Amino acid sequence: MEFIPGGAFQMGSDRFRPEERYAHSVRIDSFWIDRHEVTNAQFRKFVQATGYVTRAERGADSKTHPDLSAEVLVPGSVVFISPANLTRGGNLTQWWQYVPGADWRHPTGPGSSIDDKDDHPVVHVAYEDAEAYAQWLGHSLPTEAQWEFAALGGRGSDEDWTKPYDAEGKPSANTWQGVFPIVNTNDDGYEGTAPVGSFKPNGYGLYDMLGNVWEWTNDWYRPGHMREPVINPSGPSFNLIRLAPNEFPRRVIKGGSYLCAVNYCARYRPTARQPQEADLSAAHLGFRTVLNCPSNKNDN
Repeated sequence: MEFIPGGAFQMGSDRFRPEERYAHSVRIDSFWIDRHEVTNAQFRKFVQATGYVTRAERGADSKTHPDLSAEVLVPGSVVFISPANLTRGGNLTQWWQYVPGADWRHPTGPGSSIDDKDDHPVVHVAYEDAEAYAQWLGHSLPTEAQWEFAALGGRGSDEDWTKPYDAEGKPSANTWQGVFPIVNTNDDGYEGTAPVGSFKPNGYGLYDMLGNVWEWTNDWYRPGHMREPVINPSGPSFNLIRLAPNEFPRRVIKGGSYLCAVNYCARYRPTARQPQEADLSAAHLGFRTVLNCPSNKNDN
């Protein structure tokens, strides 16, 4: 883990997407955060020690999801499948499919495996799975504020990182190069997930805060931020979340993934945020953990 000294920063942005507004002053205490996303090898140790079974391996609960069809109640998860052609515009069901049998051990479904991918980020973990792993370690999932502060890497504010390339034009993160969702030129060398630490770390020594896989945070999602200054925010209370009919509670995910492209998503910036159904896992979604104590850097 890396120690992140506390301080003040501007959280959110008034320059980009509506859900990132409003930029406001946040002060945050020091904390420790995983240097990289939790890997398959790390998650396997947790499963072997506890016998834990992920949500994707158990399937959805018909009691809490009475409106779901039988084919998506079976064990499985959401997998990206590049479409041969686009016939329904930007409808994401053209490239996201619920695949029975897809889980963290079988990332693209039955017959696939994570052999030789111990150092890749674990995927197909729902929020409860990530939380269970963190609690097993005595850690927790980061708040959105902690995650964003860490992702800035010591910079004072966010920048326009909608083109994740370095000064020489080389990819500086694992994202999609080309025209999403049909053409991926793989200029970064990876079609899917990359081994953690494949790209340069940020100013705090943290790898893959942008790109590779989206990461869970502990915060419930609602569009936008408050305007007022705040200390150690932990997101809105659940009773303040307004859900549309047939909409399920969602958590904030951060960082973008290997599927984010300039022409689609482009959320590989520290302030960017997106909602994710808390009990839904996917092939481009992982996590990292934080340790809020001890406060003394020398104690870890």
